Amino acid sequence: MTTAPAGRTAPRDPGGPGAARTATRTAAAARPRSRARTALLFLAPFLLLFTGLYLAPIGYTVYQSLFRLRRSGLGLSAPTEVFAGLGNYATALGDPEFRGSLLRVLLIGLVQVPLMLLLALVLALLLDAKSTMFKRFFRLAFFLPYALPGVVGAIMWSYLVAPGLSPITAAAEHLGLHLNLTSDGMLGATIGNMLTWGWTGYNMLIIHSALQSVPAELSEAAVMDGCSAFGIAWRIKVPMIRPALVLTTVFSIIGTAQLYNEPAILHNVAPNLSSGYTPVYAAYNAVDANNFNLAATESVVLALLALVLSFGFLKLVQRRGDAL
Repeated sequence: MTTAPAGRTAPRDPGGPGAARTATRTAAAARPRSRARTALLFLAPFLLLFTGLYLAPIGYTVYQSLFRLRRSGLGLSAPTEVFAGLGNYATALGDPEFRGSLLRVLLIGLVQVPLMLLLALVLALLLDAKSTMFKRFFRLAFFLPYALPGVVGAIMWSYLVAPGLSPITAAAEHLGLHLNLTSDGMLGATIGNMLTWGWTGYNMLIIHSALQSVPAELSEAAVMDGCSAFGIAWRIKVPMIRPALVLTTVFSIIGTAQLYNEPAILHNVAPNLSSGYTPVYAAYNAVDANNFNLAATESVVLALLALVLSFGFLKLVQRRGDAL
């Protein structure tokens, strides 16, 4: 063993414990960066598609809503695009017909969405019951209206409610009732019925899938404690599938805000249905009139409405869940 001369320190061994610790820290710091690069590599296709097909159109729509076309002279020259700021939003919200379409969709959603989800929940609970027979048949029968294309279903219902063709109206006439399903007072109920018929099966399938994850032991224990079938459904199954109910409600809110097919098809048999009955319908009319900036503005307003309603519902459910 050698010792360093007096007044000098021995040189450090490059292969000592300090070097090993440094190498370990360097390797540990490199691992997260390597994992992050690998994750980004796998996420890159999704991020590119999400940006190109979702974020970019939204950004371009917001951009277009801030401009308007200005025509000079007799309108023979090409129009020029000028910055309008929030002028298009003031024009859209100042239009009584567009405000009416927003209120109309809101009212339809407040009545139709709870009724539809309640019906979907009842059907799902019936399918989940042990005593129910022919479950596969009824599950397919309940889901079949959703499998039918929405436009085809709307055309079918337009014949079922058209004055002079409707078997429902004819049956009411035999009972001494004058029923016009396309009158101004019945249009909202008719469209709500069409939505309920088309989407109940879809929501039922989501709720029924959630019911399959509820442990059977909970129901068996409740039966041993003397709980009725209704008590098991209300006190055990429904609280367990709360996330599925929240999900279907959010989907239904967004879908109702985008209402278009039903009123557009129904307009052929109900001329009293205005061309701006819903916000999406109004935006399409603005496109037909070559007013793309106004159509973009109405689309942004509708998107904000759907965002506020869905996010507000989520916060309400979260707050009530925390309170419980």
